Amino acid sequence: MGIIEYDNQAILILSHIVTYGNAAGSNLTEQIREEIETMWNEPGGYVWLKGAAYPVRFRISAVYQPEIAPEEILGNDDPRNNYFRIEEYAEGNISFVDGLGCNTGYFKLENLYQGSTTAAHEYGHTLGLEHPRDLDYRGKGVPGIMYPRGTLVDAAYQYDPGQPAGAKGGTLNPVYRKVREEDILLLNIDQLSFKNNQAVIGDFSSIWHPDHQALT
Repeated sequence: MGIIEYDNQAILILSHIVTYGNAAGSNLTEQIREEIETMWNEPGGYVWLKGAAYPVRFRISAVYQPEIAPEEILGNDDPRNNYFRIEEYAEGNISFVDGLGCNTGYFKLENLYQGSTTAAHEYGHTLGLEHPRDLDYRGKGVPGIMYPRGTLVDAAYQYDPGQPAGAKGGTLNPVYRKVREEDILLLNIDQLSFKNNQAVIGDFSSIWHPDHQALT
């Protein structure tokens, strides 16, 4: 989720990441912030808006808030804020957000290694992007950021290039995902409702997550 602003030079997408949980920390939070901002700016996308082409720039800030109260998340009315709990254990053994175009989620620490692309992928969901329907990407080169684990890809982009497609090790290694210009176009920025050169992308899910380990 975020706020979109534009002037005569560029479209800015502004999002703020707030982390909490037993496995969160300042360094990891900065890593998440940097991954999202770097990957989503990498394609240098352009969008047509009101008859002109604008470069799209992502500006991501972040903070680690270990003592955050559930009420702060539930009562938040700032569209820039996205809240993610980070823990070593997650039900389903995978990171997730609370829907398409949301502002909350739960990250499994194991998924957040340097270069994993998990944070950038989940951020795409908060902006409203879903997984592609066709998960056989063989013959098409570098997979886009919204392709999930389990996608069939060319051997070079598998966990193990020597394995047959679909076998153990023979699916997408997420470190190879990239944000493409078409991912930015799929945000449909030109269809948003702007007021005073601002619009909101995404919506409030406003869910505070307990530690899954404590529930077992």
